Formats: sequence, C-alpha cells, structure tokens
Amino acid sequence: MTAALFSRGKASRAAAAACAVTLGLIALTACDKPTPVATVTVGSHSETSEATKGCYTEGKRLDDKTVDKCLDKKPSETITVHAGEKIRIGVDPEIADSGWILLSGRNQISDASTDTYRTFDHEDLFQVRNQMGQLEQRDEIVLSIVELPKQGAPKGMWQYQLKLKS
Repeated sequence: MTAALFSRGKASRAAAAACAVTLGLIALTACDKPTPVATVTVGSHSETSEATKGCYTEGKRLDDKTVDKCLDKKPSETITVHAGEKIRIGVDPEIADSGWILLSGRNQISDASTDTYRTFDHEDLFQVRNQMGQLEQRDEIVLSIVELPKQGAPKGMWQYQLKLKS
C-alpha cells in the first residue's frame, strides 16, 4: 500500500512539474519582445527607454500614418537641461547599424549617424529654424530619436521632452 501511494505521489509531482513548465512557456510566448533602447543623459541624469508605444514593429518599416501618430505623441520622459550643458545620446547597436537621426518636433536637427553614442551642445538642439528660415531659441522641445535606414522609411522612434532652464 505504501509503495502505491509513493508512486502516485511521484506521478503527481511529475504532472505538476509538466504543468508548470507548460504554463511558463505559454507566459513567455505571450510577452512582447523588448525593443532596442535609447538613452539621453544630461549632467548626471539619464533616461533610458524602449521605443515610444506603437512606434516600433520589430524592425519593420513604419508607414506614414504611424509616423505622424508617433510624432504627435507626448513623451513620457522629461529631462531638464541647463544652459551650457551637453546632451549625450546613446542608442543600441541595432539602431546604430540601421542609422538614426534626431528630430525636434518635425524638424531634422542632426545628420544621419551610425554611431552608438553622440554628444550635442544644448544650443544644437534648442535652436530651431522657423518657417522663415531664422533660428529661434526654444525653452522646450520634443526630441525624437528616429531609426532611419539610408533607404526607406523610419523603423522606430524614441521620444523625450527636454526643458531648458537658464
């Protein structure tokens, strides 16, 4: 009788372990793969984030409608920049391999890069050309890091709100 109980206990443990493994695999397949990350650092403050929600589709190109929606989103991360500070931007190698640019609003403010790390003076990012072509100093910008291959449409977008404090 004891042997029968012992073998039934082994079977129950084995069944429970199999169920746990199966549930674990199901849970893993339900998770989204994390997007590559981008980091903006000013002084000793850094903000690292995955792509803006809905603005990355596992390396596939974003259509024009999606790009417009992404550019209209309000960033969740806000960083204060003091006059004279450097703004350092780092991107995952996956983004760098593809190529990336910076936008302020809808204006391109940097050349295309395949570097994983770049540094900018605050003036480079907060001075934006207006419709007349003249430079204007802004107190606040939405900085968009856009994965942009040489040929084709954007593949992802990471956004940060930058506020200039004098």
